[in-house]
Amino acid sequence: MPKLANQMVLLGAVLLLPRMSAAAPSEGRGETQKPNFVIIFTDDQGYGDLGCFGGDHVQTPRIDRMADEGVKLTSFYVAGNVCTPSRAALMTGSYPKRVGLAAGVFLAGDRNGLNPDEVTIAEVLKPAGYATGIFGKWHLGDQPEFLPTRQGFDEFFGLPYSHDIHPFHGNKKHKFPPLPLMEKEKVIEEEPDADFLTKRITERAVDFIVRHQDEPFFLYVPHPIPHRPIHMSPPFMEEVPEAIKAKLSDEEGIDYLTRDKIYNQAVREIDWSVGEILDALEENGIDEKTLVIFTSDNGPSVGKTGPLSGGKGSTFEGGQRVPAVVRWPGKIPAGQTIDELTTAMDLLPTFAALAGTGIPSDRVIDGRDILPVLTEDAKTPHEAFFFFKGNALKAVRSGKWKLHLGKAKGNAKARRGKGSSSPVMALYDLDRDRAEERNLLNEHPELVEKLRSEAKIFEAELKNDMRPAGHKPDAKPLTTRAH
Repeated sequence: MPKLANQMVLLGAVLLLPRMSAAAPSEGRGETQKPNFVIIFTDDQGYGDLGCFGGDHVQTPRIDRMADEGVKLTSFYVAGNVCTPSRAALMTGSYPKRVGLAAGVFLAGDRNGLNPDEVTIAEVLKPAGYATGIFGKWHLGDQPEFLPTRQGFDEFFGLPYSHDIHPFHGNKKHKFPPLPLMEKEKVIEEEPDADFLTKRITERAVDFIVRHQDEPFFLYVPHPIPHRPIHMSPPFMEEVPEAIKAKLSDEEGIDYLTRDKIYNQAVREIDWSVGEILDALEENGIDEKTLVIFTSDNGPSVGKTGPLSGGKGSTFEGGQRVPAVVRWPGKIPAGQTIDELTTAMDLLPTFAALAGTGIPSDRVIDGRDILPVLTEDAKTPHEAFFFFKGNALKAVRSGKWKLHLGKAKGNAKARRGKGSSSPVMALYDLDRDRAEERNLLNEHPELVEKLRSEAKIFEAELKNDMRPAGHKPDAKPLTTRAH
């Protein structure tokens, strides 16, 4: 079936999954002015790595101010606990397993990528007259047919995958080629200085805002930082102790452990970047026309998760519950903290509704329009949320309850480190126990069976309605092709 055939439907004609309900369209959505959308998506930043989320080890004044002027989402989840699955879910509004991209992350010259037949946020907005740009890290395939310019984006400046996928990677078996920096579909540099990635991406994002201030736009800023190895530009190195700076300047290759010590300063530069983007919106008179969301792609490798257990790669809360701040002056009431379950998959249908366009009608979309949650004190439209580790379903949350689907029963202590999932079946009350420490499995047998049933029903539905990843058997690394 052609990609764009029969893909748009009327506002509100949302294809529903069993066990889930769609929020009704909000009043006043018939405005002729289409809002702008900005997604700022950091890499491996933890739930506790913002001041407004309780982090006293980082300085994030601009994001904290953004929270004061908007809303904090304290139960916001990404649908993957590593880079590629999380980004696939964000772009398509669907669980990573549904689009064939749950298994892991893409490397240089990978044969797989986001299927060209998938419909991204950018492609949903294009028919409504939106200019679209991505500045940062894509990580959904580096072959030409998988690039963002083939998925609805007018502009792309950045990296096709993580900045550690280059010859200096600690695992030498991969023999990675030089890291490519791209402009649209052309490699314009090899091994760009990673110290300046945040700065260069921010400058391009601001330029995009200036150039498109008179038309609706969708700006996607997926920062490569603070993913390891951690880098930042010279002005932010001034806060780093001299001993660490000296070691970094003398290093041969990449000293990950030393670079981990500059994590907090790298987050400070991310905060500066957010400030630059917000200032550009105000200076160009489009602040009140623009919905901005700041969040992260998964839990941290280096940073902190605050009160949550786990981290990157984990199906404990710290792996997929991430900090999220949303700001839209005059539309989203300021100073809120909302603990309703929301997800990155919800951005596609929410943006589609606000833009007056529709979502694909020929496929299941797992996300839901959450504007009523943000503006009308509505309850979550999600009856359940499902946690995967690769292709394996590991946990389910419904309301305040989360059930880990470990194979063993008993009181064995579950390993809670980064990259882990619970080996034992465990039930937690997340309202009272966000750290997932008190297993209530034996106290609520009927609830356990209900959640197990929910998981089995979802797995069966998913099995019957999956879409394949894109595949190119003769894939080659970008830097081996002429450019």
